[in-house]
Amino acid sequence: MTRHYAFANQKGGVGKTTTVVNVAAVMAQRGRHVLVIDSDPQCNATTSLGLDARTLNHSIYDVLLQKLPMEEAVQRTRWRDLDLLPSTPNLAGAAVELNTEAPRTRVARLAAILRTLQERYDYVLIDSPPSLGILTVNALVAAEGVIVPVQCEYLALEGLTQLMHTIALIQRGLNQRLTLRGVVMTMYDRRTTLSNQVVEEVQHHFPEQVFKTVIPRSVRLSEAPSYGEPGIHYAPRSHGAVAYMDLARELMLGDGCQILDPPASE
Repeated sequence: MTRHYAFANQKGGVGKTTTVVNVAAVMAQRGRHVLVIDSDPQCNATTSLGLDARTLNHSIYDVLLQKLPMEEAVQRTRWRDLDLLPSTPNLAGAAVELNTEAPRTRVARLAAILRTLQERYDYVLIDSPPSLGILTVNALVAAEGVIVPVQCEYLALEGLTQLMHTIALIQRGLNQRLTLRGVVMTMYDRRTTLSNQVVEEVQHHFPEQVFKTVIPRSVRLSEAPSYGEPGIHYAPRSHGAVAYMDLARELMLGDGCQILDPPASE
């Protein structure tokens, strides 16, 4: 059974794309067939997986707006079992173009497209924009679970209530199977009292939904996208990479997946 997870937070700079890319890379390394969908016009997931959005012939824009078959736009990355439906800056105009369609059609376009995959992947991970606009709503309607990265800083909870309200609205009206799969605490600095306070506050509000794995602030993770690699491949022994390995393992075990050892060459 394919599991579809949307990664969402309307606040930017919380490590959302880094989380998507690294969790996907670990899953693929552990024997799962994974598709990353970059639904953000900033194309950060596309860049982080080694593709240049400016040179692509097809992207998620063509799939959503031009009705191109998904298999014609999906790109293989250089890592086995890790595929990408890339984004381009053209996607920024999608909200305007989608508004010409009937309300339920425009918010369920991605969900309808994913139904054509027919269990081709074990996991589909959707990187949504830092907003609660129509592209993020499409991601939430297409997913069975939403994963929320939250930065360990003072304004972490600002906007989280609004996101939860949006999720509740989508559950009631558009996607009854949608659940909060988990909250991931990112950019954690154990040396600061503030980081610990933020983690405690989020755990207080979501006692059953916060992942045990906390992602530390990491220079190596920040460097990796400029080399077109997930952090777990760019610096596999770094604290950040090890944390994402643990997070992916926690997520997969929670889904009842068997965890395979990576190939010896890796």
